[in-house]
Amino acid sequence: MARENLDHIRQLIAQQAARMMAEDGVNDFAYAKKKAGRQLGVSENSVLPTNAEIEEEIRLYHEIYNADEQPLELAKLRKTALITMQLFERFNPHLTGSVLDGTAGKFAQTNIHLFADSAKEVEMFLLNQQIPFESSEKSYRISDKPSKDKKEKVRKTVPVFTLETELGLQKLSVFEFDDLRVATKKTSDGSNANRADITELKQLIA
Repeated sequence: MARENLDHIRQLIAQQAARMMAEDGVNDFAYAKKKAGRQLGVSENSVLPTNAEIEEEIRLYHEIYNADEQPLELAKLRKTALITMQLFERFNPHLTGSVLDGTAGKFAQTNIHLFADSAKEVEMFLLNQQIPFESSEKSYRISDKPSKDKKEKVRKTVPVFTLETELGLQKLSVFEFDDLRVATKKTSDGSNANRADITELKQLIA
């Protein structure tokens, strides 16, 4: 297949994946690109776009189709995130992900990192406040340096508490307190993920 055709198909997959993530609440890049690839009859990983390419298409999608609605939805998500962060203030909450970087659309997942002495503290707080939640785990890439015994990137698996709100799911990932000094990596391009604490989020909203 000619290079021009491959690039065109790659862009079509990125655009379709971006539409799913912008409109349908899909939050997983790998799932979105594979589903978009299947819809276009492509299964070869070499043809699939990168996460960074999809992220750029999400921005373009909002600019073209949601120029009026998306900023309003984003503001709602940020204000709702702020309320949650204020509730969990004792656990050093930081907003990250699409709600922080501005690519989130309606019903997008909100990602908040907590930094506590133990995840049990957070769980007990949720129970005492009678806040419904679901428990899971998530693996984050936190370094580009290979581990001593493997050639893989250094990763850290942390507990995640999922809260359901009227605007979508909020994922509270609980890191150790000392992890405040360590940046997690973006799934889109491997760069350090941005974080905003309560004060910084207030400034962003204002």
